[in-house]
Amino acid sequence: QVQLVESGGGLVQAGGSLRLSCAASRNIFSINAMGWYRQAPGKQRELVAAITAGGSTNFADSVKGRFTISRDSAKNTVYLQMNSLKPEDTAVYYCNANMRYGLGYTDYWGQGTQVTVSS
Repeated sequence: QVQLVESGGGLVQAGGSLRLSCAASRNIFSINAMGWYRQAPGKQRELVAAITAGGSTNFADSVKGRFTISRDSAKNTVYLQMNSLKPEDTAVYYCNANMRYGLGYTDYWGQGTQVTVSS
């Protein structure tokens, strides 16, 4: 199992920046992949960015060039740096850890952190 604790959300004006942090309760290299998802009111949860244990990254088209994902193995923490924020980035952001158990996978989620971008 893994517990995830997020921090760093808040209110920011359009064009501003925020950095989200996700601290994991175990060595992040033991986790198949970690990522950030978001869910806006009335919309489905969507992938924002992910990073595998091997370091491969994946981004939603809507955030490419604006968001970066990184990690600090000493702190077992993954970060989402969000630049040039837009009002449409407003959502609850969730940290995700995808664990592999044998042939199967299990997802773990943080509690979510609100990001609000004002126009």
